[in-house]
Formats: sequence, structure tokens, C-alpha cells
Amino acid sequence: MNNAPQPNKTTPPNLPIYQALIPIVVLVFLLFLNVFYAFGDDALSGSNQFLLLIGAAVATLVGMANKVTFSAMMDEVAENVKSTTGAILILLMVGALAGTWLISGIIPSMIYFGMKLLTPSIFLASAVVICAIISIATGSSWTTSATIGIALIGIAEALGIPLGMAAGAIVSGAYFGDKLSPMSDTTNLAPAMAGTDLFTHIRYMTYTTVPSFVITMIVFIILGFTLEPQGQVQTDDLLMAIADTFYISPWLFIVPALVIFLVVKKTPPLIALFIGTMGGGLTALVAQPDIVAYLGGGTELNLLTGYKGLINAITVDTAIPTAFEPLNDLFTSGGMAGMLGTIWLIICAMVFGGVMDAIGALSAISVALLKLFHTTFGLFASTVASCLAINIAASDQYLAIVIPGKMYAQAFKDKDLAPENLSRTIEDSGTVTSPLIPWNTCGAYQSGVLGVDTMSYAGYAVFNWISPFMTLLFAAFRIKIRTLSEAKSA
Repeated sequence: MNNAPQPNKTTPPNLPIYQALIPIVVLVFLLFLNVFYAFGDDALSGSNQFLLLIGAAVATLVGMANKVTFSAMMDEVAENVKSTTGAILILLMVGALAGTWLISGIIPSMIYFGMKLLTPSIFLASAVVICAIISIATGSSWTTSATIGIALIGIAEALGIPLGMAAGAIVSGAYFGDKLSPMSDTTNLAPAMAGTDLFTHIRYMTYTTVPSFVITMIVFIILGFTLEPQGQVQTDDLLMAIADTFYISPWLFIVPALVIFLVVKKTPPLIALFIGTMGGGLTALVAQPDIVAYLGGGTELNLLTGYKGLINAITVDTAIPTAFEPLNDLFTSGGMAGMLGTIWLIICAMVFGGVMDAIGALSAISVALLKLFHTTFGLFASTVASCLAINIAASDQYLAIVIPGKMYAQAFKDKDLAPENLSRTIEDSGTVTSPLIPWNTCGAYQSGVLGVDTMSYAGYAVFNWISPFMTLLFAAFRIKIRTLSEAKSA
């Protein structure tokens, strides 16, 4: 970390709390009207994005009233947008990967074998476990959702399982693994902000994470046995239609296995996804030549139809018709173009978050929350509330870790609390709640990748909303609340 002075960075003003809340109140009110009364499920098609810019405009007026220069606000916006460059590129590659994995038969093969192995009664619990394992191995909830998550959504749709329920299981498992993986960026960031080391943080985090995971599994097991097995009625027809349209083989799983191997070996996700995309394209040429030729506008595979077919799958909408009508909606992909709406949302969210940070609104909110509580439990509750507030206001999980981590470090020391208490709390409340917020980068990403509206899966993302309550429960009963003196004697 570079601690050198930054002369070009303007110090935000000490903003009164009522002024800090003005942009948030305006934004939340407008988003509420937009989602519930105007556009509904179509709100993410552009209207929510523009409302984020309106929120940023209101924050700009507040900043100017407090003598914050427009250039200072734009500098912070630029930094925020710059920080999402990697995420945006990953999103584009996810769209490309989904396209090539569809036409290569990888996703259809996953669906085919998944339908044979999974039934509605065990699907949800299995999805949680599968995603948890992969996320621990890769250190990335995003990569997990972009690979196995896409396939599981396809299997769920084929089995007649509500997609919101399936996406909730995927997100729950992915964020459980993300929290506990030493390769996760948030898992490394939290102890760095709090002042403890990585493995102490992970070890201490298991106390709240494991019970949350157990409860999550119980909930999904119960939900699984309440499902009506709609997809089982026509399983034979579905399997036959898939096999007639695609070449189905376990050998096609070599490419997904390669991607997971690369990520486990700490290959940057962007590179791993690019290799997975190219691997999917080459596999399509070998295993599905007729499909590639069809997408390339020809009847047989040659250099031109092969090139056009692959490029179309990578970049734009792709639809592969089958003899079984219900499958036609399943075997579609938006390619890179399908991710542009999500990218649009992320950029607008970063504009809002950048202005809010530049005018000192985010710091003001955290300070105000800190002053509300004086007991040890109150300190934990204030930390949780701050993480949630920043996730909502700044639309970014990293700010929800960094700002409370910096703000509350001294307060935890003053209460004789070891820093791992703080690092655990900000992970339990900052990291896992981010995909529950539609305009948060994580919420937008998960929704975009899985193709399920955030509000549709949020209620089923059991692990994500139970984690903050678990950390507060431990604080209320002083379970595994380590003091500084205990840490020094250990």
C-alpha cells in the first residue's frame, strides 16, 4: 500500500449528517417509485441507471454548497470508475464465455447430465455445496457464478425449479466460499483494514460463517422437499431433444475443468475466462460444426462460416433452436452485448459512489452511526449498519469494507477488542450483503450473469442475509468475542 502524500486529492468536508443523507433519500425514493410503480422488472434496462446519475447530481449540488469543487468530485468519480475496469472486462468475457460454452455443447452437456443426476428434491442443497467448494477453490464468487452458476441455472430451468430460488442457492454457496477462501480479494482486504492477519481472520470468521452455512443448508433441504417435480414429467423428451441438437459427452467438461484449474492456480480471472472462451470456441468447431455453420449463416462449416459463427456467439445474441419448444428459451446467450446493461449500471453506480465519497457523505454517515452506540454490542451493531449503509449508498462492497474498517479500528481498540472482531464483522455484513442490492456492483453482476433479477433471488440468498444477524447474535451473547489482552497472551 502506498502511504505517500497525495497532493492532488482534496480532503472532503465535515459534512452534516442531514446533508449527507439528502442524496440517499432522494435516490432511494426515486428507485422505489421506479421499481414498484413505473418499470417493475424492466427497471434495470436504463431507468435505474439514470436515477443513479440524478442521485449523483443531487450529491454534486450538496458538495458545491459545501465548497467542494466539481473537478475534485470528478477526480473521485474517475478513481471509482477506474477501479471497476477489471470487473467490466470480466463481465464482457463472461458474456463471451457463455456464448462459446453454449454452442460448443458444454452448457447443454452440463444440463443433460445434471438432469440425470439431480432431482428437484436435492438440487438446491447440492447447488449450495457445489458453489461453496468451487468458490473456496477459486476465491471468487463472481467466477463461480459465471461458470458453474450458469450451468446450474440452466439445470434448474429444465427441472422446473423457480429461478429465483436456484439463484439464491448459487449466490449463498458462492459467497460462503468467497468469505473463507484465502485467495479472495475481500477476505484479504478485511483483515488489512482492521489490522489483523489473513489466517487469524479466516479462523475467527468460521465461528459465525459455519453456523450460517448450516442454517442455509437446512433451509434449502426443506425447500427442496416442498418443490413440485415439474421438470420430471418431460425429462425424456428434454434429454432426447438435447442429444438430438448437440453432441453430448463428458469430454466436453475438459474446458470448464481447465478454467477452474487455472483459477485455483491463481491465474487472473480475466485470463482464465479468456482461455475458457477460446477453448469453448475450438471445442465448438470440433464437436458442433453444424451449429457453428448455422450461426455463421451457412449450411456447412468452412473458414467463413466458422469465423462468423464463433464471432456471433462471442459478441451478440445467440439462439439455437431445438425440436422441443421449451428448450428454445434455455439455449440462448446474449454474448458480450448481453452484458452491456449490467456494465451501464456499474458505471452509473460508481459515479454516484464517487461523488458521495468526494463530498464526505460516506464518512459522515459512518461517524453518525458510531455516535449512536456506546456499548460493546452497540459498536458491533454500528459497524454492521455502516457496512449496509455504504453498500446501499456507495454501491460497492470494497468501500463497505474499507471505510468501516478505517473508521472503527480505533473504536474497537478502545473497547479492548481484538482487530479480528472488526474484520469478521465487516465481512459478515459488508461482503455478503452486496449481492442483495440491485444497484450494487455485486448485485448487478450476479443478476446479469445468472439472468435472474436481484429482487427475485434476494429473499432466497439465505446465507447472505443471515450472516449479519449471526455476527450480531455472537456479539449480543459475547460468543467468541476476543479481547486484545487475550490475543496478546495467545
